[in-house]
Amino acid sequence: MSTKMTIDGNAAAAHIAYAFSEVAAIYPITPSSPMAENADEWATQGRKNMFGQTVRIAEMQSEGGAAGAVHGSLNAGALTTTFTASQGLLLMIPNMYKIAGELLPCVFHVSARALAYHALNIFGDHSDVMSCRQTGFAMLASNSVQEVMDLSLVSHLATLKAKVPFLHFFDGFRTSHEVSKIESIDYADIKKLVDMKDIEDFKSRALNPEHPVQKGTAQNPDIYFQNREACNKYYDAVPAIVEDAMAKVASITGRKYNLFDYYGAKDATKVIVMMGSGAEAVEETIDYLAAKGEKVGLIKVRLYRPFAIDKFVSAIPSTCKYITVLDRTKEAGSIGEPLYLDVLSALNEAGKSVKVLCGRYGLGSKEFNPSMVMSIYNNMGGDNKNHFTVGIVDDVTNTSLPVNEKIDASPKDAIRCKFYGLGSDGTVGSNKNSIKIIGNYTDKYAQGYFAYDSKKSGGFTVSHLRFGDTPIKSSYLIDTADFVACHNASYVLKYDMVSELKEGGTFLLNSIWSPEEMGDKLPASMKQTIAKKNVKFYTINALEIAGAVGLGNKISTVMQAAFFKLANVMPYEEADKHMKEFVVKTFSKKGDKIVNMNCQAIDNAIAGLKEVKYPSDWATATTGAAPIASADDNYFKTFISPILAQEGDKLPVSAFNADGTVPTATTKFEKRGTAVKVPQWIISNCIQCNKCSFVCPHACIRPVLQTEDVIANAPEGFATKDAVGFKGYKYRMQVSPLDCTGCGSCANVCPAKEKALVMTPFEEMEAKEAANWEYANALPKTTAAIANKATVKNSQFMRPYFEFSGACAGCGETPYIKVITQLFGDRMVIANATGCSSIYGGSAPTCPYCVDENGNGPAWANSLFEDNAEFGYGINLAYAQRRVKIAEDMNALIELGYNGKAKDLFTKWLETYKDVEANRVVSEEIKTVIDDEAKNASGDIQGLLTAIALNKDCLVKKSIWIFGGDGWAYDIGFGGLDHVLAMGEDVNVLVVDTEVYSNTGGQASKSSPTGAVAKFAAGGKVTKKKDLGKIAMSYGYVYVAQCSMGASEQQFVNAIKEAESYDGPSLIIAYAPCINHGINMSNSQLEMKRAVEAGYWQLYRYNPLLKDAGKNPFTLDSKEPTANYEEFLLGETRYASLKKSKPAVAEKLFKLNEEQAKARYEGYKQLAEEKKD
Repeated sequence: MSTKMTIDGNAAAAHIAYAFSEVAAIYPITPSSPMAENADEWATQGRKNMFGQTVRIAEMQSEGGAAGAVHGSLNAGALTTTFTASQGLLLMIPNMYKIAGELLPCVFHVSARALAYHALNIFGDHSDVMSCRQTGFAMLASNSVQEVMDLSLVSHLATLKAKVPFLHFFDGFRTSHEVSKIESIDYADIKKLVDMKDIEDFKSRALNPEHPVQKGTAQNPDIYFQNREACNKYYDAVPAIVEDAMAKVASITGRKYNLFDYYGAKDATKVIVMMGSGAEAVEETIDYLAAKGEKVGLIKVRLYRPFAIDKFVSAIPSTCKYITVLDRTKEAGSIGEPLYLDVLSALNEAGKSVKVLCGRYGLGSKEFNPSMVMSIYNNMGGDNKNHFTVGIVDDVTNTSLPVNEKIDASPKDAIRCKFYGLGSDGTVGSNKNSIKIIGNYTDKYAQGYFAYDSKKSGGFTVSHLRFGDTPIKSSYLIDTADFVACHNASYVLKYDMVSELKEGGTFLLNSIWSPEEMGDKLPASMKQTIAKKNVKFYTINALEIAGAVGLGNKISTVMQAAFFKLANVMPYEEADKHMKEFVVKTFSKKGDKIVNMNCQAIDNAIAGLKEVKYPSDWATATTGAAPIASADDNYFKTFISPILAQEGDKLPVSAFNADGTVPTATTKFEKRGTAVKVPQWIISNCIQCNKCSFVCPHACIRPVLQTEDVIANAPEGFATKDAVGFKGYKYRMQVSPLDCTGCGSCANVCPAKEKALVMTPFEEMEAKEAANWEYANALPKTTAAIANKATVKNSQFMRPYFEFSGACAGCGETPYIKVITQLFGDRMVIANATGCSSIYGGSAPTCPYCVDENGNGPAWANSLFEDNAEFGYGINLAYAQRRVKIAEDMNALIELGYNGKAKDLFTKWLETYKDVEANRVVSEEIKTVIDDEAKNASGDIQGLLTAIALNKDCLVKKSIWIFGGDGWAYDIGFGGLDHVLAMGEDVNVLVVDTEVYSNTGGQASKSSPTGAVAKFAAGGKVTKKKDLGKIAMSYGYVYVAQCSMGASEQQFVNAIKEAESYDGPSLIIAYAPCINHGINMSNSQLEMKRAVEAGYWQLYRYNPLLKDAGKNPFTLDSKEPTANYEEFLLGETRYASLKKSKPAVAEKLFKLNEEQAKARYEGYKQLAEEKKD
């Protein structure tokens, strides 16, 4: 029996995998994590597999570990699966060879994703799975959410029969995250298809001391080759076994699949061969062209490995003259991509002659639509361009195929809706609920796809919803819409959202503006389009409605209600009921209060909906809101600006550096203007502590410290007061409204008796402060004599070299990074582990790391997730060795009798080699003379001077920092981190500890404490948090500090100063509240303080230099806990949700959590009380 469900591809795969599995070994990676999260949630709920057992879910420390656990579990006779993608799949490859070589049946479900070459890309293509085609895994491709359900089942059935492991893959995001209405397959029906003898045979081969065998032996040249060939008969049997499994699935679903499925005209002359979601767009195009009499076709590759030549050739129409093979990967240096080479080989072996062309498409989820498909068909028999690319403009090697005609091949009955939102504003979540409501409670087919950048929270999002009376195959973004909603009013000045609307379409704008104000608030071009297309225009002040019920800026349910009212896809009364059902489902973990507020917001929404009756002269409007002034910078205009305007697809290949390098200091150009309210400085209340600047996650509020003559020409309204502690200087706190995210952290930490910062509507502040910010930012570096930069106040007079990142509003991580750059940024090199800190720190098109007036600033790079410590260590090795060479050259010059201008400077440089500040002064002097000295010298002396001149950028000692989160430091990268710390080299490690894998959506790590609910720990984590600091301290020569900025800003400053100056390895573990904790992020600093006051988090510093001086190296900076521990826990949804769902379990785990925290504190206390001789 099948059931209609509206789910995404990941859920479809997990549904089948759960049925067949006894064990799942998992590790989070985008975009495959939801498969494992679903399995974990089902196991927590007690859901049974088809054998009546709850699946055992085991989260490992890495994908390599997960593959090892799968291998071991299979060898012990348990049906086992895993889910992965991209770099994670690559880490599994060594074990994949073993699993295949030992003929162990299993299925790896992969949401296929791009690999990190010149840059990280978390989106879909086939680069990862194509790296596995030689492992011995059979490979089966699904093209849609329904196919994921069906072919997952085929994979599991076939692997049991064949004994060959399967890699079942589907396109990351396009299929894994697409929400579609499909038919689910019931476990009872699945079980009928399983040959239990296959399972019995598998289990009989398990490693067992009651019938022992030996596996994994070492073989010599005399026998290895023969044994390797012994598997051939199993692979030869796979195609027939898969066909049989497909027939079995068809018997219960009615959906028939073949190893190679043909779609199109029986007498087609032009045929495309491909696999993956793009085939859906090709099918739509075929239907469009067929209506015009064109004879074209498509071969969809299902079973890619083993490649059944006879089945492929028989799928080709006898009339075919041209074949174009499309690969969704690039193999640099190859004569062609994998599928193309396989097709050529197959045709050659079969003796079939046909013109074969090839092309690349869709890398990194690049759009692939019917217009592009049309160009591919036109190319066959036209220019016959080979090895082409489509969807890009290659003006360097000229591979690109032109797309000259835009076609609309989607079903005529389809209703297409687009929603523009801001990451974490709830837009995507509500639209997922909307498509499920439409899919589950109407007869319509439904599809939802959600486009967003890798920033996720705080980024730009577009939800694409389609529904209609016929199946939807549109595996591409909507470019012609019936309905468009803009959930953030600032977008009207940034993006063209209405030109894609159909004639008479509907536009919904969330704004604080009345209908009468729209003429002044919208740009002229937007008004023209609205009027010319006779758009039905509505506005709603969702912020006011949400705020009135206590939701703050969470507007998503208000906008959802407005959509259902205007879209008229189902009776509103029915939609209202289902919206509230989904509110309960979505928000119940956050408590009844949140549920009730969202329901009330829905009730109040429709009354706030207003139609904008615009005048006819809008069609010729020439006036309106002026666009935000853009920077007069060529790189911004030619590269950043088009990407920010969502026009990045149009940039040609020549716009990019082949090695992926980009300039720094470019976030200053974005001016996103996303805040609802920004801080207003109340000059009379300010005590000049600079705490507001210190904690700002985005460096958008900064103190000004200048003499009166420097600011004599300040703009009107640039009020200042006498600076405290700096006689003769004026002080001001300046905010940048357009860069502020409106989190309110600054105002919340203000210690003044009467707050010196008050959150004020953006429009009011933008009008007053934008010019002041530009003026303040252009002022020279303060000339004030700041003897000690390492104080909370004084550090903020230093320029931040990290600004305006894409981190969440109120982020707990970025303030730490910003302050570190203020003290060391002009000589920093940063190795950054993949994770949140690499995404907000290194996402195209802008870079938040910036430079000073001398052009100096942090140099930043990301290698991988697992190897960051080693990567940073390698950077340190290089700079240490290069400085050693400079020292050797200087000593050699002195020995040769060099007596030039730099002689005394060389001597001073060598004497101050490890004294950073003194050495830096000498280094700058050397730079002024070294080039001329080298030019005017001769012989060996010239050679040595020239070598120093060529390496003069290494004269100043670099501050090497290794940044990453707890997922890296505690789990996947722990082995490398431990080794690097043990090596004793001068590297500095910052671990921003959110106690979850923040970037992939909040999965548990070994940093997650007992009782915390997280993904992969849906029932509350049952093991305790790893004490990373104590492990590092055990070496005795590693500087270690544990910090929580909101509890003690100065303790953190002391820690980073001591760590950086220590000539050896240092580790700073910084507590960082995260949106995944379920807290109000405007209070992230307060949460840090509460954590320490309750004893949940401890502050300490371990300084080996004190031990060398005969003192106790351990300093406990935390006081005895004073706050209620459980009260602290229950202030976070990750704990409160367990208390609500499983009170008895929560009581037990919370008590254990508190006992563990007390034990940690007591242990630290004992360390602090130890006496030293």
